[in-house]
Amino acid sequence: MSQLANKVAIVTGAGGGFGEGIAKMYAKEGATVVIADIDLEAAKRVAADIGSSAMAMKTDVSSRADIEELVESCLKEFGKLDIVVNNAGTTHKNQPMLDVDEATFDRVFNVNVKSIYYMTQAVVPIMRKQGGGVILNVGSTAGIRPRPGLSWYNASKGAVNVLSKSMAVELGQDGIRVNAICPVMGVTGLFEAFMGLPDTPENRAKFVSTIPLGRFCKPSDVGAAAVFLASDAAEFMTGLEFPVDGGRTV
Repeated sequence: MSQLANKVAIVTGAGGGFGEGIAKMYAKEGATVVIADIDLEAAKRVAADIGSSAMAMKTDVSSRADIEELVESCLKEFGKLDIVVNNAGTTHKNQPMLDVDEATFDRVFNVNVKSIYYMTQAVVPIMRKQGGGVILNVGSTAGIRPRPGLSWYNASKGAVNVLSKSMAVELGQDGIRVNAICPVMGVTGLFEAFMGLPDTPENRAKFVSTIPLGRFCKPSDVGAAAVFLASDAAEFMTGLEFPVDGGRTV
């Protein structure tokens, strides 16, 4: 039997990268998925790839109104909400911390951290009423073992990792499980910004050398972790920082 049969999930930032990987694996495992992305065309492409069990929504996760509209549309269309994956994220270019301007700092924290505040406000009352649910926040190895040059991004992901644990403790009594998935770098839209260097084989090799299993993270790696953590097989798992990192944080 499919691991997520009859479940309804929202995945933010699902128009590409890790979010697309999560959404497609959720659909494969029987879930109905709302594909939320700031790029509506990208969201529509992923929804079309999945088929009738997916719906695309244009969503800026740093906007409370957009988050509320997303959740309301999901309930209106599908009648419930079992799983939320806060995957949408952004970064600043890898550079000295004093060189990151305030507007960029604000954008990183609004997209990576404040978005979870908005989503939690919108979905926790629904999940309490339903008697439970699953919230997965995509943190990062950056919040466990930071690399230099990404200090403000690292701080935002550290916040996501700790927030996930705190949410797990507070919401456990409501039957709501909360975990953080912590991927290492993947070849996604933010890849060059993370490196702060041109995307060349030589520069890739430098970063791969810090990952014991010898490759970057793939969307399917994150998708597999997200399926497991949302499934009944993980029903006694909450408050985890779940590295998907090929051994990077060891």
